[in-house]
Amino acid sequence: MKRKIISIDETKCTGCGQCIPDCPEGALQIIENKARLVSDLFCDGLGACIGTCPEGAISVIEREAAPYDERAVMATIVPQGRPVIRAHLEHLLGHGQMDLYNGAVEYLIEHTIPIPEHDNTAALRKPAPAPVAGKPAATCPPAPSGHHPFASCPGSAARSIPRGPHTGARQPLAGTGSELRQWPVQLALLNPGAQYFENADLLVSADCVPFAYAGFHDELLRDKILVIFCPKLDADIDGYIEKLASIFTLHTIKSITVAHMEVPCCGGVGYVVEKALEKSGKKIPVTDKTITIQGAIDG
Repeated sequence: MKRKIISIDETKCTGCGQCIPDCPEGALQIIENKARLVSDLFCDGLGACIGTCPEGAISVIEREAAPYDERAVMATIVPQGRPVIRAHLEHLLGHGQMDLYNGAVEYLIEHTIPIPEHDNTAALRKPAPAPVAGKPAATCPPAPSGHHPFASCPGSAARSIPRGPHTGARQPLAGTGSELRQWPVQLALLNPGAQYFENADLLVSADCVPFAYAGFHDELLRDKILVIFCPKLDADIDGYIEKLASIFTLHTIKSITVAHMEVPCCGGVGYVVEKALEKSGKKIPVTDKTITIQGAIDG
């Protein structure tokens, strides 16, 4: 496949080795007094090593190369210790590589390796990657045993949202009203056997969506039964999967709309729905709606 990968100009390289510490993936080694790219599999092509080369010998080019392998990289990084693991995680977040970041954290969890404290705010400066079929979109990774599964999320960073000033009284929209068709709505309080689930179209929404999206009632909730929860703050994610699976099993559900915020941890809403569908064995059409922090809708 053709992809971005680093290139080293041997005529400029002095073999000083300053690039080596900034490549935690282990793609670079000093061989015969020159920096060498030892494996295409280990080079992510993001160019963290470029700025530390005093001779300007390293650049990023596009050429045929073996696909980058995050699991192979983690196998080489882990023995180097927590500082290298931390540097790698921050490197991926700093370049907006959430899929690779999630893969790295999953590797640590699978091998019962503690996830080191690291700066995850860099992910806010990069757009979330496009959803991949069959995977939850831009989710924060599960945390180690004993921690909340979506607790470590860059979406919790504080920020202001600029709005224009309002002049005069705001006129209500004609016909605007609540589209809520049942109570309660919080997943922890719902009874899976409630009859309003039968032949229902479900809206499974993150808690923040109704506050961020002005058209929530009219565009998302109309003619649907509502289920809300927060994948970041609610503790019993496994219990939520079980309860949703029970709802899917006990009733004929016509469709599911998943509504979540654009921040990575909120992708956990889709994760819970996906796992509940797997557990129930049901095949129900799912539509994904992403709401931006500014209040726009995508999907």
